[in-house]
Amino acid sequence: MSDPSTPRHIEDSRNIAIYNDVIAFTLFELETITKSFRPDYVLGEGGFGTVYKGYIDENVRVGLKSLPVAVKVLNKDGHQGHREWLTEVNFLGQLRHPNLVKLIGYCCEDDHRLLVYEFMFRGSLENHLFRSTLL
Repeated sequence: MSDPSTPRHIEDSRNIAIYNDVIAFTLFELETITKSFRPDYVLGEGGFGTVYKGYIDENVRVGLKSLPVAVKVLNKDGHQGHREWLTEVNFLGQLRHPNLVKLIGYCCEDDHRLLVYEFMFRGSLENHLFRSTLL
């Protein structure tokens, strides 16, 4: 019996853009957006991977709106497998709420799994809730 969380079951991810209003990016496009995942573009790291700041413009793909983004690169050795990643893309691709960051797109190439979110200019909710304040 095969493991449904492995990249062998990529065919499910090919229909994401059909059912959701998200963009299927290539790995090359996301490398362009993040300037080859430069270390000084890192916004944060967690158990699921590293998040980089990036910028979409017409140099990436003609017709795309210019927009700052956050690109989450799934840690291949982390706790989130392909099935969890696919669930996140399908679920978040359908959500629209003013208090939630929007999932703009994704990349599923070979064993690479990435998510592209709108960029939060004022930082994450976690930063606002748990930052230390000077009294």
